[in-house]
Amino acid sequence: MTESWIREPCFARTFYPHQPAALGREIERCLGTRRAEEPARVLVAPHAGYVYSGAVAGALYARARIEARVVLLAPNHTGHGERLSVWAHGSWRLPTGEIPVAEDLAARLVQAHPDLAPDRRAHEQEHAIEVQLPFLLHRRSDVAIVPMVLGPLELDRCQALGKAIGRVIAEETLPVQLLASTDMSHYVPAGTAKTQDMKAIDRIVALDPEGLYETVKREDITMCGFIPTTVALFAAKALGCAHAELCRYGNSGDTTEDYDSVVGYASLLVR
Repeated sequence: MTESWIREPCFARTFYPHQPAALGREIERCLGTRRAEEPARVLVAPHAGYVYSGAVAGALYARARIEARVVLLAPNHTGHGERLSVWAHGSWRLPTGEIPVAEDLAARLVQAHPDLAPDRRAHEQEHAIEVQLPFLLHRRSDVAIVPMVLGPLELDRCQALGKAIGRVIAEETLPVQLLASTDMSHYVPAGTAKTQDMKAIDRIVALDPEGLYETVKREDITMCGFIPTTVALFAAKALGCAHAELCRYGNSGDTTEDYDSVVGYASLLVR
């Protein structure tokens, strides 16, 4: 019998409210005016504290239809655990409920790529997935997830992983959504952040994973989740996606009013 892995919330209080009622109100604030739900194969969302990036994430979550199963791809900020780490069993707890892992799908993904490994360590103090989950649960109460944390990868390995994920999803009888978690430029003036970030965003909108990877490297853009986003774009291409658009762009200065040193945030939808 497989050991059940339970991931307790680590970033309630710091990144989002820890009381269920307060968290619900904060998510509703971030969502703003609802739009008709749109189907999407891939979502790209920021992962800072809600006070900073919540409205940017909310612009995406307010319009995207959330599928019953979501594979989350996040960067490894801590350096712990396997390079390609899958939380393969159990569930993730939140102040507002508990989200199960889609264990059968996780197993098929691990089987599809030789470097994907069931692993808990990379996830235990990683915030980039956790901050997405209250939004997902709020929008779809029966959602199940496959969390992945990705370390540094060369372009060809991003491509191989993205294609493997795409093949597994294409073979599923029920829809599976991908969610890449990333912030954009870090700790630069707001004008610099926007100029640099739009170069990366243009490549995402063009569904150009090679161009995104090479632009981030060449321009030295401090986009922490460019590896997960590159992998997600390769998967999107394997799945036949033909359209991507920016939902909202902003930066931390919109909250702090300090535009001399900001972190950029973007949310995008791919279908």
